[in-house]
This record gives sequence, structure tokens and C-alpha cells, in this order.
Amino acid sequence: MQELGKTLIIFGVILVGLGLLLAFYNKIPFLGKLPGDILVQKKNFTFYFPLATSLVVSVVLSLLFWLVNRK
Repeated sequence: MQELGKTLIIFGVILVGLGLLLAFYNKIPFLGKLPGDILVQKKNFTFYFPLATSLVVSVVLSLLFWLVNRK
């Protein structure tokens, strides 16, 4: 039962972190504007794929989960 409590606390902290990230997304200067993010703009069409940003977020989350799992 204690493991479930710890897991719920960890997921809660992660959700709060994601919420703060979304709330302050515009104030983070590099997020979504990294070299390697794909932006195609045509006359009536815009395509945006944040490839480099996705890789950075993936690495950060992987390190975070690795640190949490290490205990």
C-alpha cells in the first residue's frame, strides 16, 4: 500500500510540473524554437513539427524517470 502512495505522489509531482510548464510555456525562450524544429509555411497552410524540442523533452524525462527508479 505504501508503494501505491509513493507512486501517486510521484505522478502528482510530474503533473504539477507539466502544468507549470504549460502555464509558462511562452516565457521559456528556447522551447519550441530549437534548431531542428520543422516549420513549413505556405499560403494557406502551416505545418509545425517540434523534432528537436521533442528529443530534448524525451531526454530530460528519461533522466528524471531513471533517477526516480534508481531508488
